[in-house]
Order: sequence, then C-alpha cells, then structure tokens
Amino acid sequence: MITVVGTGTGAPVPAELPPGTALVVGGRRHLDAVRLPDGAERIVLGPLAPALDAVERRLDKGERVVVLASGDPGFFGIVRALAERFGPGRLDVRPGVSSVATAFARLGLTWDDAVVVSAHGREPRTAVNLCRAYPKVAVLTGPGAGPAELGAALRAYDRTLVVASALGSDQERVERVTPAEAAARDWGPAVNVVLCLDPERTVGGVRTVAGGPVRPAGWALPEDDFAHRDSMITKFEVRALALARLGPRPGDLVWDVGAGSGSVAVECARLGAAVTAVEKTADGVARVRANAAAHGVDVHVVHGAAPMVLSDLDDPDAVFVGGGGRELPAVVTACARRARRTVVVAMAALDRVPAARAALADAGFAVDGVLLQSSRLAPLPGDVTRLAAANPVFLLWGVRPPACADRASADEASAEEASVEEASVEEASAEEGVPQ
Repeated sequence: MITVVGTGTGAPVPAELPPGTALVVGGRRHLDAVRLPDGAERIVLGPLAPALDAVERRLDKGERVVVLASGDPGFFGIVRALAERFGPGRLDVRPGVSSVATAFARLGLTWDDAVVVSAHGREPRTAVNLCRAYPKVAVLTGPGAGPAELGAALRAYDRTLVVASALGSDQERVERVTPAEAAARDWGPAVNVVLCLDPERTVGGVRTVAGGPVRPAGWALPEDDFAHRDSMITKFEVRALALARLGPRPGDLVWDVGAGSGSVAVECARLGAAVTAVEKTADGVARVRANAAAHGVDVHVVHGAAPMVLSDLDDPDAVFVGGGGRELPAVVTACARRARRTVVVAMAALDRVPAARAALADAGFAVDGVLLQSSRLAPLPGDVTRLAAANPVFLLWGVRPPACADRASADEASAEEASVEEASVEEASAEEGVPQ
C-alpha cells in the first residue's frame, strides 16, 4: 500500500509512520519533521518521475510506502499521479485541510459558491479569465502565475486579492491587496492560494450545487430584456446562432466589438466567459454597463473605436463583431489575427459580406456562414395572427483549423507535464496536495 498523508494546514506531520514503512517520499521540510523507521529510505521530492519509479520498486517487493503531502492530496494533488500510475485501490489517503478551505476560513467566508482553478504549471490565462468573470475565485498559484501576475492582468477590474502564504505555519500571512498592489510586489515562494473577490458580489445565497453561479437555463433572451436604442440590438434569432458558434465557456475571454446594447456580451457572460465589450459611443457604453448590471454579470467595457483600441486588450478566445461600417474589413482582420478559436461577424448590408469573408479567409480561418431570415408571430385585430418578417442578417464565422487548435492544446499540455515532471516541489509550494 501507499499511505498518502496530508499535512500542513490543519494536520501536523505524523509523529509516527505506519509500521513496516520502507520508503518515505515528501518535501524536505516534511521529511525533516518526521522520525523515519529504522532502515527506511527517504526521497526528497524534486522531479516526480524518479520518485514514482522508486515507489514502484518498493511496491513490487511488497513493501509499504508513505507519501507526505500538503493539505488535501486529493484536491489538485499527488493522488492523481499516484492513482494513474498504481491504481486507486493501492492508496490509503489521509487528507488534511486544503489551503483553499483554510484561506476562506481565515476570512470567515463560505466557499461552496467559489470557483477553484489551478494555475500551477498551466498557462495563467484561464485563471485570469475566471477571476474576471466570477465574484469569488480561488487560484492555486505557481511560478509565473502568482499574485503579481494575477494583479497585473486584473488592474482594470474592481477586485480584492487575498494572498494567503505559509498557511498553517508560524509564518502564516493573509493579506488583502488591490490588483495594482499585488502587481507591484515580489511575493516569494511561500504563497499557497490567492482569493480573487468582487466586493459587491462576494456573499451569495444558500447553495444546492457547489461552484460558481448556476448557468442559465436558456439563452437568446428577448430584445425587451435589454435596454437598447431604436431597435439597434442583435435579434434573438441571430444571437442564438452567434452564441452557438462563439461557444463561450468558463475560462474563455470573449470580445464583443461594436457592442451597441451589449446583448451578446451579456449572454456570453451569463454562460461563464470573461467578456470585454468595445463600444465607440458614450451612451452605448452606459447601456452595456446597465444591461450587464441588470443581468448580474461583470462585462468589462472599453470606450473607443475598433480596431484602434484592440491592441491594448488581451488575446480573446472568441470574437463577435456587430455592425458594419466602412472599417469592418479592418476590424475583422484585426480580430482574426488575435482570436485563438473563432470570429463571428453579423452584417445587415450585403455589400460588406465579401470583404468580411475575405478577411477571415486571409487570416487562415475556415469560413462558413448563413443568411438568417425569420418571421415572428404577430397579433392582428380579431384575435388572429400573422407572420411579421424581420430584416435578414448575414452571419459569417471563421474557425481556426483543428491542426492549429490541437497544436495550441498540445503546447499547453506539454508545459503542464514539464512542470509536474521537472519542477522542484519546494519551488512549486502552492500546488495543493503536492508534497512540499
């Protein structure tokens, strides 16, 4: 058997190890704190692969192995690697308290409504986008994805960062800072977890299902659910297909360029994506903010004209381009150069379609589209109904070829594997449950 003992936050290093222990694996400070049985081998965890090989050799001899981990080793922790290599039936897991639970406890906050994301050994953009979209997020940090990096990416957002370091030790610190303050500091290697909180939306109601806000039961909301000017709003039929092609999801960043009322932006945010709405008119900016507030979502609004203001924004996963002035080809080109997955363009003018399609194709996208024509039921005098035709709209979308998307995913996976295999656990002290 492999006995995995969670220590640190809420659980001390055990005074005695199970009888007959032949191998003890863990971080240096945990190994230094425990008395090893006579003849037991000790391995200080650095690269993970050699340690797993040593574990396997001991198991093949029928000997007992103990792994000392931090917090709850089944929560983003070493239990996953051990179970994949040796099978869960060979594990005796004795969890401690996770750093996430401890950090929220220090604040007196519940965390059943929190989104938890690991940025250890992973590209930090997913964690950043979740912090932008959700009111209560816990980020397990790692090298290159700590409080300073999160703070730098969240400067434009009304967030409080709670940095919890050395939890459960004599050096424990729990500090509240603004994103700008976090970005300006060197936090060192002792950070366990960063909580990102929206001060206006931190305390939620009673929950039945853990995690972030419950996803909406429907989308493509009626136009009357949004404040808009002179019917200048993406109609719900168009919005339904646009959302299907955008595919907004938690961890994504979506641009809504030429946002108008912000109906697409709000709907993407309701589905869990972080959203930046770009709108050139001041009254439009106000409407987008009002509609986001009315639907209880956070949409970051940029006042300015595309494509000029796009250069200051982080790269999006998906982009919706509404409207269609003379600058449309330049806007689509700029968006296509930056989008990681897809660009969707809505146009009422036939003359704009060829240029928009060419801009997507020139950027290497696979392009498709439809002309949407719909008729809605409308009442007539005498308790009868007619069909009222809506204005036709062209919807084009470009999707990055699968080879490009697969290559990006493979690069991220390789980076994560390299972090697990090669990074010293002493350096990666914030990864929950990994021995440290």
